[in-house]
Amino acid sequence: MDGPLFDDNHLPLELDARVRSELRDGERLLWVGQPRPGRIARQGIPLLLFGIPWTGFAVFWMAAASGLLFGGGKGGPGGVFSLCFPLFGLPFVLLGFAMLSSPFWLWRKAKRTCYALTDHRAIIWQPGSWSGVEIRSYGPDVLGKTLRIEYGDGSGDLVFEEVTTVREGRRSQRSSTTKYGFLAIPNVRGIEELMRKVLLPE
Repeated sequence: MDGPLFDDNHLPLELDARVRSELRDGERLLWVGQPRPGRIARQGIPLLLFGIPWTGFAVFWMAAASGLLFGGGKGGPGGVFSLCFPLFGLPFVLLGFAMLSSPFWLWRKAKRTCYALTDHRAIIWQPGSWSGVEIRSYGPDVLGKTLRIEYGDGSGDLVFEEVTTVREGRRSQRSSTTKYGFLAIPNVRGIEELMRKVLLPE
């Protein structure tokens, strides 16, 4: 790695081996890094806050449907029904727990994500949706359109690509946008300057 700004970046051994195995013959590694897990985890706070009343209501509904709150459901056919009916609320409770734990899962994903800048391209490794690893590579033709988002402490995002997914519903459409790049990294301006100096010379 070149330059004093980038000498303190070290990856866990597993991720370091993954980066080096991806390099092509003659490709020079300039910088490696990872997102700040805390900043990534904060993206899950809105979902966590939404999950609090959702989960509370779902648990209350299951308790009420089972008769734990208001009595009932004792013996006979009604007793069997009172055991089965509350189970309809179980998926909503599980969904609520998933929302409550979303900051943890985002933090965990960030710890398993790594970035590399070489003299040929920018590379991103991140866990796949279910298993495996997704590897994205961006050359100078894409990096010339990089968007930098910088915060007061000098950290920020270098966004290389934005992918919008549209989901069709019965009555409406829902869209979500995913950003790909070097996200939540320290010294974002310095990394961008290095990238432009090496890959996008004027």
